[in-house]
Amino acid sequence: MIRDLHIAERTEDIGFYAGFVGAAFMFGRCLTSTIWGIAADRIGRKPVVMFGVFSVVIFNTLFGLSVTYWMAIATRFLLGALNGLLGPMKAYAIEVCRPEHEALALSLVSTAWGIGLIIGPALGGYLALPAEKYPSIFSPDSLFGRFPYFLPCLCTSVFAVAVLISCIWMPETLHKHKVNENGNQSIEALEAHLIDPKEKVEQSNSLDTKKSLFKNWPLMSSIIVYCVFSFHDMAYTEVFSLWAESDRMYGGLSLSSEDVGQTLAITGSSLLVYQLFLYPRINRVLGPIKSSQIAAGLCIPILFAYPYMTYLSEPGLSIILNIASVIKNNLGVTIITGTFILQNNAVSQDQRGAANGLAMTGMSFFKAVAPAGAGIVFSWVQKRQHAFFFPGDQMVFFLLNIIELLGLLLTFKFFLAVPDQSDSN
Repeated sequence: MIRDLHIAERTEDIGFYAGFVGAAFMFGRCLTSTIWGIAADRIGRKPVVMFGVFSVVIFNTLFGLSVTYWMAIATRFLLGALNGLLGPMKAYAIEVCRPEHEALALSLVSTAWGIGLIIGPALGGYLALPAEKYPSIFSPDSLFGRFPYFLPCLCTSVFAVAVLISCIWMPETLHKHKVNENGNQSIEALEAHLIDPKEKVEQSNSLDTKKSLFKNWPLMSSIIVYCVFSFHDMAYTEVFSLWAESDRMYGGLSLSSEDVGQTLAITGSSLLVYQLFLYPRINRVLGPIKSSQIAAGLCIPILFAYPYMTYLSEPGLSIILNIASVIKNNLGVTIITGTFILQNNAVSQDQRGAANGLAMTGMSFFKAVAPAGAGIVFSWVQKRQHAFFFPGDQMVFFLLNIIELLGLLLTFKFFLAVPDQSDSN
């Protein structure tokens, strides 16, 4: 699409401009996620979610109709800024089920990414440039011929319309009990005289700590851990494709884009199975913190092994690469879902939307920075193939492991505070 918008003077510059289109969505989401979270705490989860889905219908369609690079940037930015549904959906997942099913509920939110990982690339690959691929169906003079990237966006928008209609029957989980305007006492006030004075002091202290999310260390520490691992995951995703498709003389695997897409599709399929059937059992046995620590620890040797795959040949290379990708991504999802649980358990229901919005703000910032940073580092290491200390792509995976190790250290008690379950009820 960037090529056909004629913004890049050279083929080598296409990735540079494409990176800004990708970052525009995350930058927009970074600016507004906290605001949407607060709105979800005030007016409810359902209105915010429905507005977010509606924004997909509008701005995803306009993105497919983009005729200039700046229109593409603007539509992606506005989609990110107005699509504040992910934070409220994480709060909704916690609230709509009983405590023993929270891990499964939040894993379903992560599983949505796995579904998108499979369906998204397939839609783009099969439906983009339809007049060239299916000339017997689509004329070059038709709407889809003049806008060659409109068809996959339209299909996504039509699906979003179906989701928007189904949201009509989605029950609201934020229940507020307002005080009668005539001055009648609330139920809480009528029951106040039955509460022990010590309990009143404890409740008062609890309310004081809930006034500011930034003073809630269990929440803030889990958000920081979440941001570190999100930065790592986004950088890994960027590096993986660049490394797999780069030439073997530079330490890559010389794979085609189709081979990389197939690996990602297999990985996405494994995420569905893992999140639905395995992760809830693992969380039940180990808990979110211990499972995250084990997952982060296992990621480090796997990442160290990646550069040495360049010495393998087919069919062993494909088998090993797919196994490593499946394990690495499922371990990453284990960590992210664990931080979801910690964040939502660290606050009461009336702050859950704002807390998730704050987490999304931090995560979106790091995910906007990570691809650009990873691309710059990858270009740098390509020039140091004969260095003494971690030559070539070995340096990329070494730096990824440094970030992973930092995240692992932050999951221990000296930094990560465990929320008091009584405060999150």
